[in-house]
Amino acid sequence: MSKMTITANGAELYLERTFAAPRDKVWAAFTDCEHLKHWWGPHGWDLTHCTMDFREGGRWHYCMSGKDENGETLDSWGLQTFDSISAPERFSGTDVFADKDGNAAPGMPVAQLAMEFVEVEGGTKIIGRTTYSTAEELKAIMEMGVEQGITETWDRLEALLAK
Repeated sequence: MSKMTITANGAELYLERTFAAPRDKVWAAFTDCEHLKHWWGPHGWDLTHCTMDFREGGRWHYCMSGKDENGETLDSWGLQTFDSISAPERFSGTDVFADKDGNAAPGMPVAQLAMEFVEVEGGTKIIGRTTYSTAEELKAIMEMGVEQGITETWDRLEALLAK
């Protein structure tokens, strides 16, 4: 497995990982529900809803479903909107917790997201920058387990890309 770098600094979460796959394949994995349904979410979670309109001004509405310690099903809805896309190099927008109707969850942080896909020898480096309004918002997200969740999610991506 490739090494994942996760750094929380002030209100910014920085992610970096290199995948042994061509950039167009890694880009497609992030921008198409047919690929996302095979890897998005930590171990034990499935992408049970995915609609994406991948264009500037478009949005991605999704639900990850998993089980809690008592075996009860948990649903975690999210919504990304796309402000800027420069395929296959980068995209940016916002990322929020949402409900099943695609409405932002009240009281939850709104993140500004920038994803970069860089061709490197032997593969593609992904650089993700997520910026919150305050360091306290990022701290709350970190306490929710985002570090483990994104690491496991990108582990699943690595396994998919290796196929």
